[in-house]
Amino acid sequence: MRPTIKDVAKAANVSIATVSLVLHNNERISSETKRRVLKRIKQLHYHPSRSARGLVLSKIGNIGFIITEEHFLRTESFYTRVFLGTEFEAREKDNYVLLATISSSFKKGDPLPRFILERNADGILIVGKVPEAFIESIKKYNMPILFIDYLPPNGDFPGVLIDNERGGMLATEYLINSGHQNIAFIGGEISHPSIMERLHGYKLALEKANIINGNGLVVTNDENLSRQNGYRSAEKLFIQNKNVTAIFASTNATAVGVIQYLKDNNLNIPNDISLIGFDDVEADIMIDPPLTTIRVPKVKMGTEAVQLLLNIIKTETTTAKKIIVPIELVVRESIKNIN
Repeated sequence: MRPTIKDVAKAANVSIATVSLVLHNNERISSETKRRVLKRIKQLHYHPSRSARGLVLSKIGNIGFIITEEHFLRTESFYTRVFLGTEFEAREKDNYVLLATISSSFKKGDPLPRFILERNADGILIVGKVPEAFIESIKKYNMPILFIDYLPPNGDFPGVLIDNERGGMLATEYLINSGHQNIAFIGGEISHPSIMERLHGYKLALEKANIINGNGLVVTNDENLSRQNGYRSAEKLFIQNKNVTAIFASTNATAVGVIQYLKDNNLNIPNDISLIGFDDVEADIMIDPPLTTIRVPKVKMGTEAVQLLLNIIKTETTTAKKIIVPIELVVRESIKNIN
C-alpha cells in the first residue's frame, strides 16, 4: 500500500502539519525535526500528495481551462497550442490544468464545469470568446479569472492578448508593398474583438497608403471561424467584386476555406489571387502554395497566462493587467509581387 503523510507523521512522531511544513522547507521547523522527518520520508518512499501541500499553502494546485466547444473544434490547432502552453507552464510550477468546454449558446441556469461547482481550482483561464451569461454565472464563486485572446465588454479582467491591430496592419501593408490595391478582407465572427481589431488594422493600412476600398471588399459575418465560412465568404466576395487581386483572411482556418474556393473556381494562388492569413498553424507550410501569414506565439500565450494567473493566486490581489504578445510576419509563397 502506498504510504501516506499520516504514516510519515507517525513514524517521525510529529503532526501531519509538521510533515507538510518540512516538505515546503518552512523556516519554523528546527533542523533536527526536519532531519528526522526527511529520514522517515526516504525510508517509507513517500511522495507528497496535493492534499498534503494544501495543508500549508491552502491551495489546490489546479487551474481551470475553459473554452467553447466550437472554438476548440473549429479553430484548427490554434487553441490546442495555447492549451499546450498552459500545460507546460503549469507542470513546471507543479500545477494541473483541468480542461472543460461549454456551449457557445450557454445561458443562465446551464450547468457549470464541475471543478467550478466543487471549487476544485485555484483560478480559471477563459480562452476565446464566451457568452456573457457564463461569465456572470461564475462570478459568484469568487475565483481569480484571466482571459486569453478575448476580453468581455463588461468588467475589467486581466488578460493575455494578441497585437491584432498591428498584425492587421502588417498583413495589409505587405500586400500594398507587393503592388496590390484591390485588397479584400474576409473575417467571420466579427463580434469577436480580435477579428474587429484585425479589420481595423487593415483599414488603417489602406488609409495610410491613401487607398480607398469599397464596402464590397470587406466580407464579414458573425459565423464561426471555419473553413466553410471562409469558402462562403470568398464566394460572396467574388460575386460582388471581380477586380480583387489580394485577400487578407482574418484567420488561417478562414484562409483554408478561401483557398478551396479559389481552386474550385480555377483561380491560381498567387498568380491570380494573392492570399495572406493570420495565426500561423503547422498546416500552413503544407498548403500548396505555402501560406504567408501573421504568426502568433500560441504556446507563449499559454505560458504567460499561467504565470500571471499563478501570481494573482499567490499574492491574493486583483489586477486588470494586460499582456500583449507580439506578432510576426512570415513570408512564404502565396503572394505575388505585381509592382
